[in-house]
This record gives sequence, structure tokens and C-alpha cells, in this order.
Amino acid sequence: GPAAPPAPAPRRTRPPTPEEIAAIPDAVPREEPRSLRGNPPFYTVFGKRYEVLPTAEGYKERGVASWYGPTFHEKDTSTGEPYDMYAMTAAHKTLPLPAYARVTNLSNGRSVVVRINDRGPFIRGRVIDVSKAAANALGFVSAGHTKICMKNHGRG
Repeated sequence: GPAAPPAPAPRRTRPPTPEEIAAIPDAVPREEPRSLRGNPPFYTVFGKRYEVLPTAEGYKERGVASWYGPTFHEKDTSTGEPYDMYAMTAAHKTLPLPAYARVTNLSNGRSVVVRINDRGPFIRGRVIDVSKAAANALGFVSAGHTKICMKNHGRG
């Protein structure tokens, strides 16, 4: 008969330790189709219209990154996948979903590759919201936000 679908990842019974969080690897870019959810031509949040880009190719941006965590953990992202604050993921307002980006903290030079699978942040002046794991790797969990540069990483 047909092969069984892969088993879902086991649910965590406890939060990971700081050592386990520090060992979470970067996202690895792979060819993926555009998500059926989260990619309308445009959408409006708080009265502001956002146009989803046709491609991530060549994309670069500088600005402020923040992180999002427990309030959104395991709730659906814009792609319909559950948010995992312990995965190397992020939210962006206009890149096509999913996309991959290298995010560099300009205050300490640390960088990570994240998989963008959500929309946001909808706070003025913020360009990307990263997971708690990514914020930890970038060194700004306690500060809450930091100046970054980001660029497309992987195919457009």
C-alpha cells in the first residue's frame, strides 16, 4: 500500500535548557513551493497596506529586529504551520512565504539563517520578528530588539 505520512514531531514536555537552545542549528534553505496560505497579492493590517513581493531574490534590508515568543508559541503562523519559538524562524511583512534570510546583529556581528513562515512585525520601525531561538543566537533576548541587516539566503 501507500507509504504512511511522516509522524509529527513529538511535542515537548518541558522547555529546552539554555544549552539545548544554544545548540539549535540555523535553518537550511531548500526548494519549497510558495505557501498556499500567507501570500495574497496584498493585505491590510492596522489600516496600512502591504504588497507581498513576487520573489525574495536579491532582497536586502536594514532596520530593527524584535523577537516573539510564548504568547504565540504553537499558534498558527501565516503559512498555517504552528509557531515554534525554539526553531530558527521569523516573520516578515512582504517577503514571499516561505523564504530564507541571513540576519546579522549589527551590534555584535552574530548571524543566523532563518526560515520566514509568518507575517509581521506590525510595529512601526521593525523590519523582522525572529523566534526566541534566533534572538538567543543573535544575542538580544534580554534587550528585546536590536539593529540588524538581513538578506535573502537561498533561492528566490
